[in-house]
Amino acid sequence: METNELHRGRLIDHIQLVVRDLEASRRFYEAVLGALNIPLGGAEEKYFWFDELFVSGSDSAAATGALTGRHHLAFQAADEAMVEAFYKAGLAAGGTDNGAPGKRAYHPGYFAAFLLDPDGNNIEAVFHGPHTRSAPSVTITF
Repeated sequence: METNELHRGRLIDHIQLVVRDLEASRRFYEAVLGALNIPLGGAEEKYFWFDELFVSGSDSAAATGALTGRHHLAFQAADEAMVEAFYKAGLAAGGTDNGAPGKRAYHPGYFAAFLLDPDGNNIEAVFHGPHTRSAPSVTITF
């Protein structure tokens, strides 16, 4: 296998999902992202966010009245146990199984679980196996 270099934190600034049921989505994302130690960034009546993920109802000023459709979002996990906790928390919060925790053939060490959120988005938690990181995250101060 040839050596590849992956970069995280430099391509996507933020992603917005426009959802049918904001409260159901908030319960789901609070559960799965809580299992990944990602805290709720904030919330207002018609939207909420976690780091780069912004979720709004179709009636918010940030949306055009239409749902965003089906997306695949993959969230980083610190280890296999965190992937398993994500999966269990998501099922308990109304998610649907779309692939139980386990090794995947994408590359050596790839361990992931997949859930469908309340709007049918394919939500993944992935641990890339033993690795070193140059930094835990990119910090922007303004």
